Amino acid sequence: MNTLKLYGADWCPDCRRAKAYLKENNIPFEFIDVDLDESATRLVEKINNGKRIIPTIDINGTTYTNPNNAELADVLGINDAGVVQLFGADWCPDCRRAKSYLADNGVNFQFIDVDEHEWATDEVEKINKGKRIIPTILIDGTPYTNPDNASLKELLDIDVKKEHKVYDVIIIGGGAAGLTTAIYAQRDRFDSIILEKKTIGGNAFLTQTIENYPGFTNISGPDLMDKMEEQARTYGATIATGVDVESIEKKDNKFYVKSATETYIGRSVVAATGSTYRRLHIPGEEELIGSGVHFCATCDGAFYRDRTVVVVGGGNSALEEGIFLSGFVKEVKIVHRSEEFTASPTYTEKLPKMENVSTYMNKTSLEFVADDNGQFKGLKVRDNATGEEELIEGDGTFIFIGLIPNSKLFENVIDLNKQGFITSSGLAKTSVEGIFAAGDVREGAIAQVAAATGEGVLASYGLKDYLKH
Repeated sequence: MNTLKLYGADWCPDCRRAKAYLKENNIPFEFIDVDLDESATRLVEKINNGKRIIPTIDINGTTYTNPNNAELADVLGINDAGVVQLFGADWCPDCRRAKSYLADNGVNFQFIDVDEHEWATDEVEKINKGKRIIPTILIDGTPYTNPDNASLKELLDIDVKKEHKVYDVIIIGGGAAGLTTAIYAQRDRFDSIILEKKTIGGNAFLTQTIENYPGFTNISGPDLMDKMEEQARTYGATIATGVDVESIEKKDNKFYVKSATETYIGRSVVAATGSTYRRLHIPGEEELIGSGVHFCATCDGAFYRDRTVVVVGGGNSALEEGIFLSGFVKEVKIVHRSEEFTASPTYTEKLPKMENVSTYMNKTSLEFVADDNGQFKGLKVRDNATGEEELIEGDGTFIFIGLIPNSKLFENVIDLNKQGFITSSGLAKTSVEGIFAAGDVREGAIAQVAAATGEGVLASYGLKDYLKH
C-alpha cells in the first residue's frame, strides 16, 4: 500500500507544520518520534549523512529532508481540485502522455511506479477488475482508467490557454517521420508543431532494441526517439502530446486542425500518424485485452516476469518481441499459422539457441480461453494439417501479426487506397494541396525507423516547396 512515514519530534516546528499540512489534506501517515525511538534517530542520521535533520519523510521508500509544503504538494499530488495519484510505468506511452499533460498544466501528482511496487500492480488490478491497465489515475480516491487529456481537463478543471498562432506546418503524429519532418522544417526556419495522440516516438518507442538504424549497432527504441525529440525541441519545434485530432478543414489557404480542446491553425499539414497493431478478431480477444491479451511486449511484458507467455505471429516483429520476452519470462510459446516463419534469418537463427522458446507451426488461432475467474488461460488452435485442436496454455499472450494504417482521420479529406493507406506522389504530396504524408500511414512506405526518417525528409522538402510559392 501507499506508505508515508514522518520521522520527527513534537518539539520540532517544521515537524508540526508538516503534520498539520498532511492532516489538512487527508494524507495518511505514520509519525515516528525520534526522541522515543533510537533506531529511528540512527536511520535519520544515515539518510542525512550523519546529520539529525527532522522532519525526514519517507514516501514509498524515497526520502525527503524537511520538505516545505509546496514540495509535499508536488510529490504527493495535492491540488485545489484534490489529491492526484498516477499509477503507471516509465515505459508506458499513455503514462508519459498523462504525466506530460499534468505537468504542463501545473497539476501536482504523485507518480507510483507499478514496476517498483508490487502492491501498486495489485491495486491497479483490483480497480480494473483483474486487468492491468495503466495509467490508472486516482483523484481524491476516485479511480479513472487511462483518461485522455480532455477528460483530465474536465475532471481537474484545468484552464488550458494556448496562443492562437498560425504555424507554418502542423505535423500530426510524433513518430520518427513526424520528428524528422519537424527537425528539417525548423532548420529551414519554418515554425512547426507536432500533435501526438499518445506519446512521442510512435511504434519505434515501443521497440526494445533497434539493430538496423545507421550509426548504432543497437539502441533501444525509447533512447533513439528521445534523441530525436530532443533534437526537434532544440531546433524550436513545439510538441504537444495527448492531442487527439478530430477534424481537418482547409479554409482561405489555411488548415484548421481541431482536437477536443483546441483548434490549431497552419499553412500546411503533414500526416505522419503511423500504424496500429492488427488484431486476430477471434472470440475472447476483445474481452481479454489488457487482462492477458497484449500487443506490445515493451509495454506489458514486465507484468509476466517468470511466467509463461504465448506469442502469435511469424514475422520480424513477432520473433523480435518473442526473443525480448524470453530474457525475463519463464517460457515463450510462439504460434504461427504457416509451416515456416516469414521473419529474416537474423531472428530465425537465434531461436534454436534459446532453451525457453518453443514453436507451434502451421496452427490457426481459434479462440482466447479464460478460466473460471475470467482470467487468461490459453489460446485454442487448430493444426492445419491434421485438423486437431489443442489449448496452448500460458499466463498471457502477445499478438504481432502486422499493422494497419492510422488514416481514419483523413477519410473524406484526402485520397486513400483500398487498404486505407494515404496515396501520394512526388515530394510526399497528397490529393489536397498543402497536405503531405510521411511514414507508415503512406502507401508504399517501408515500416522501418530508418525509412521513416527518410520520409520525413521527403515531406519537409515538399512543404518547403509549397510554402515558398
